[in-house]
This record gives sequence, structure tokens and C-alpha cells, in this order.
Amino acid sequence: MAVAGERPIIIKKVKKGGGDGHHGGAWKVAYADFVTAMMAFFLLMWLINTTSPQQKRGIADYFAPASVSETTSGSGGILGGTALGKDGAQSKGSSSVIQELSPESRNPDDGKSSDGAKAALSADASTEAMREALKRRDDAAFSSAAQSLRQALQDMPELAELSKNIVVDQTPEGLRIQLVDQEGRSMFNENSVQPNDRAKILLRAITKVINQLPNRISIYGHTSANPGGSKAESDWTLSAARANASRKILQDAGVDPDRVYQVSGKATSEPLYPDDPGLPGNRRIAIVLLREAPVLPPSPAL
Repeated sequence: MAVAGERPIIIKKVKKGGGDGHHGGAWKVAYADFVTAMMAFFLLMWLINTTSPQQKRGIADYFAPASVSETTSGSGGILGGTALGKDGAQSKGSSSVIQELSPESRNPDDGKSSDGAKAALSADASTEAMREALKRRDDAAFSSAAQSLRQALQDMPELAELSKNIVVDQTPEGLRIQLVDQEGRSMFNENSVQPNDRAKILLRAITKVINQLPNRISIYGHTSANPGGSKAESDWTLSAARANASRKILQDAGVDPDRVYQVSGKATSEPLYPDDPGLPGNRRIAIVLLREAPVLPPSPAL
């Protein structure tokens, strides 16, 4: 019993309800999906930057859906009401579908023509690659040869003054070295076929450069137009004779005769200065180290 004057002690029991609990893990699933998508995106970007066009085409063909026509069957499914087994009610239809898709049902000529086309494309690509590789190799070799010639002209005092008569450049035909007449410094005496002493010195110097490379050479003779722009019939004979005389000097200096591919005279047909065909610089001898064409593979049998 409670003592008089004291307050009674009350014990209160509180029941905790279930409440809302924690917030759940739905956000984690969404975040994981986002991270996976970003990883797939960056993986795709990496593949696009690192794969070749042929590899991209192969990946696209792998993931491309098969060509499926709209069905008019009642089921509307993939089998379209046909059965895979022989005993099925629609075995005839399934058999025709399988036969149509089987490799044996295709026309054998299609495979041959496809193989032939692929072989032709492969041969064309190989030939083009060979041409490009050969062109790069020739360009590097020609640049080195041209630099060697310029260095030789600078190192030899007797050639330093004659270096103004040498013009070296690359053309689609090959490396072209030209002995060009300058005002007061001719390579040939007037109406003479034989090169003079200064031309012989330059031709012997050019021989050292020619022998650094295995390429064949062509030699062209050029003349200038007469005063007033007139062209003489004898220019053809004169230019050809000068080119042939230069060939003999090159061979005497050590050039293999088998490397000479062509010797011809072009008279005034290709002036170095088209605006003034009468300039002395149009009289020249051009020696071209030819670009060698690649050996073509045999054509595939179709």
C-alpha cells in the first residue's frame, strides 16, 4: 500500500512499431546499372578507336539481325506453325525452311564468283601496297642521292662554280639531274655534239651518284628555240646526238650499259622556261633515274 502523502509510481511501457525501417537498396541497383552502362560506353569508344575498318565491318555483321519476313501464319512465332520433327503435322514446311537455309542449297557458282572477287580485290590491294612501299623507298633513296650530289659539288673546288649548272628534282618519272646551260657557261659548244670539258667533269661527278642506286636511267637532250622563237629541223638530230654523247661519257665513267633504258632527243618540245623558249637554260641534258614498277602477281583464275 502506498504511504499517505507519496505519489504513486507509474510504469509506462511503450511498444515500438515497425516504422519505415531503412531506406532500402533500390538506389544501389540503379547506380550499378549506370556504372555498367558507362563502362560499356567507354569500352565501345575504345573499340571504335582501336579497330580497323575490316574489323568494324566484321563486328557489325556479327551483330546484324538476320533478315526475317513478316509471317502470315496464325501463331505469328518464329516457326510460323511448322514443326522441327519429321513426324510433325507441318513437317513439309519445316523441311523446306531448313533446306533453304542450309549451305548445300546455295548455288555453287555463287561461292566461286565470290572467292574470285575476293581474290581479285586482295591482289589489287597487294599491288597497291607494293606500289606505295616502293614509292616511299624510291623517294628516300632519291633524296639521299640528291644530297650526296650536292655535297660532292660543295666539297670539290673544281665543281663549286659548276654547281650552278646542275638542277636536281624529283618527278613522277624519277630523280632528274639536269645539266643546264647558263649565260656564258654552255655545256656544249655551239652546234657541237660533244660535251665540253666542264660538262664532262659534271657527268663524271653524276656517275658516282648514279652508281649508288640500282635504278635504270633515261637520258634526254633538249635545245632552245632560235631567236624569234623559230624551231629548226636539225634540233631533233642535235638533241638526240648530244644525249647519246652524254651516255658514252657516263658509261666510260663506270655506268653499266645495261642500266641505260632510253636515249632520246626532245629538241624544243619541253622547254625548261616555257615563257621564253630562247633562253640558254632550255639547252640541257636530263638524266633520270627511273622509278621501278613493282612486279605484278599473276592474275587469279576466275
